Amino acid sequence: MREPVEKLIEQYQKHVFAAAFSVCQNIADADDVVQDTFLKYHCSKKEFSSQEHIKAWLLRVAINKARDHTRSFWKKNTVSMEELMMASPDQEELTLAQKDEGKRILENVMKLPAKYRIVIHLFYYDDLSVAEIAKILELSESNVKTRLSRARNMMKNEILEVEAYV
Repeated sequence: MREPVEKLIEQYQKHVFAAAFSVCQNIADADDVVQDTFLKYHCSKKEFSSQEHIKAWLLRVAINKARDHTRSFWKKNTVSMEELMMASPDQEELTLAQKDEGKRILENVMKLPAKYRIVIHLFYYDDLSVAEIAKILELSESNVKTRLSRARNMMKNEILEVEAYV
């Protein structure tokens, strides 16, 4: 099964971008990774068994390309949290309290080590199951569950520390 690239870009661009951004932590780098990912799909002759297979493949390629990009000599500086929040298209629809809470959660997610940030992103933002994440990241399901648990604990501890100082 092969889908036209245009259709896949329309369907999965936001998911691929979010996965790339969770690794790169930089909008410009994530955009580059998205382009490289869809270009790789376009150039590949690979046949896929289903839409889920295509989505998993795209996410896997994006994560790998993002990791390669962050390790490269040409890695760019990261974007500040203020710039990131300004780029959000739904910003006007949110109340001030929701923006502050969302910003705080995003800041805590972005502070996590990459291996935890990726599973949090795939689980909560892309709504993938533990089994799907395990397949995409080539990990065991128990390893994915462990990473999710550790990431949640890290975020909880960070929030508790901040609230203790307030």
